[in-house]
Amino acid sequence: MHPLARLLRHAAAHRTRLWLATLCSFLNKLFDLAPPLLIGVALDVVVKGEASFVASLGITSLKAQLWTLAILTLVIWGLESAFEYAYALLWRGLAQTVQHELRLDAYRHVQQLELGYFDDRRTGSLLAILSDDVNQLERFLDGGANDIIQISTTVILIGALFFGLSWEIALWSFVPVPLVLYGSFRFQARIAPRYAVVREQAALLAAQLAGNLGGLSTIKAFVAEEREAARIEALSKDYLEANRQAITLSSAFIPLIRMVIVVGFLAALVRGAWLVEQKELAVGAYGVMVFMTQRLLWPLTGLGRTFDLYQRAMASTARVLDLLGEPIAIESGDEALGAVTEGIRFDAVRFRYAGGPPVLTGLDLAAEVGATTAIVGSTGAGKSTVVKLLLRLYQPEGGRITVDGRPIERLSLASLRRAIGLVSQDVFLFHGTVRDNIAYGDPDADQARIEAAAKLAEAHDFILALPEGYDTLVGERGQKLSGGQRQRLSIARAILAEPAIVVLDEATSAVDNETEAAIQRSLARLAAGRVVVVIAHRLSTVRHAQRIFVLDGGAVAEAGTHEELLARDGIYAGLWRVQTGLGPGESA
Repeated sequence: MHPLARLLRHAAAHRTRLWLATLCSFLNKLFDLAPPLLIGVALDVVVKGEASFVASLGITSLKAQLWTLAILTLVIWGLESAFEYAYALLWRGLAQTVQHELRLDAYRHVQQLELGYFDDRRTGSLLAILSDDVNQLERFLDGGANDIIQISTTVILIGALFFGLSWEIALWSFVPVPLVLYGSFRFQARIAPRYAVVREQAALLAAQLAGNLGGLSTIKAFVAEEREAARIEALSKDYLEANRQAITLSSAFIPLIRMVIVVGFLAALVRGAWLVEQKELAVGAYGVMVFMTQRLLWPLTGLGRTFDLYQRAMASTARVLDLLGEPIAIESGDEALGAVTEGIRFDAVRFRYAGGPPVLTGLDLAAEVGATTAIVGSTGAGKSTVVKLLLRLYQPEGGRITVDGRPIERLSLASLRRAIGLVSQDVFLFHGTVRDNIAYGDPDADQARIEAAAKLAEAHDFILALPEGYDTLVGERGQKLSGGQRQRLSIARAILAEPAIVVLDEATSAVDNETEAAIQRSLARLAAGRVVVVIAHRLSTVRHAQRIFVLDGGAVAEAGTHEELLARDGIYAGLWRVQTGLGPGESA
């Protein structure tokens, strides 16, 4: 389906405003074309006097005829101005509304896509769609749509007038029109692929810029500024070249069309004068047709610019609507979770990332309320994948995940995720205050609850030591805080949400011993009445867990307490020796 048809279907709620804006554009052009008619009527009055067209309407006096024309002129100019204001207000308002709704729809849709969709896509490309592509559509609706309607109105109205006055001059005047339209459609067919390349190059450039800004500290650390600047330069040159190819073609359109148009104008001018000389055409009608020929043909020179704007908008619209058309792989269930009284279970769960080897090959594990359950294993064993599947960020290939015996597919995504408080290795703090970040899961929380959560996470003391306390800005991604401070705020955020299930995914992998000890104390407080799942590479974090599952090869290889697993002298004991510095022959 053509992008325009898809857009009209998507914006069906605004059809009334669209038709009203179209009507105002039509009426504005109707009254805009009236003054040349009045000039012709005025010439007729001056030349014929009491035998003029106005006199035939019953206004015989020359003075009365001129006053009538003056009043009509004022009325017509007033109506033209009124409808110009109306169509500008309607089209611009429609442009703003559609671009706002389209961007919001696209963003909401992106949030519903499973994480697998983003594995092979760059953030910058999505940003280009949500910002620049949506803005291209807004630019077209802001002016291009009105131009198309008014050019069409001009051709239809002047065509009807000309054939009513003199079919011969009408034919001469309209000779360029088919050529202009043919050239415009040919231009459209050739320029469309070039603008698709422009949009793609713009997305690649935006993606690289976003990635570089996010990794600026790494670029500086490896003294790679010149290398990255050269990469941006290469992408920018590709974008420049794509635009140059589009501009080369679009710039040639108007000069070529103008030369076609002047032929029709000259033909009408010369042939009309001859017909007046032969008394076959009235002077007033000749004046109208000369004026109108220019009004007919000259706007056609703007078709190139209008089609240029149209093609940019359609290329961008296709990208936005394609994004909206991406299927949602993970659908929400309709059952509310409520309180968790038993725990969670993974039964024979299998999973692999798109195009990759199996990660989980039949995982069986359970985590009960009131206990701390740990999941450990070497890098790539599938520990973090367990969390992603529990949150339904990905869909397993087989097996079953249940909460209190209910398959998570039957639960609403909102109630499931609201019941899980996640503290991950890569803590994401939003640009805002400490208070805002702790209260992110419950924006209506009062100061007392925020401070209570911070105390449980052992973050209260360092927060008070910050320059503005709880009102201190943390910077983008929390860059003003240390890694340990960010982790404690993340724990406080999870505590404030009062989740039934608390998951710590490698939360101690990048913190010092003091922070690790603080996190362990927080876990002890959290465990009462909750399911606590700790995924860790550092085994000292989980040694006090009531149940430890050791993953290997995508399944549980060992399970037990810390002491039981050491006594078994298997995978866990080997990992413990490596982390504590014991030799192969020493007892764990």
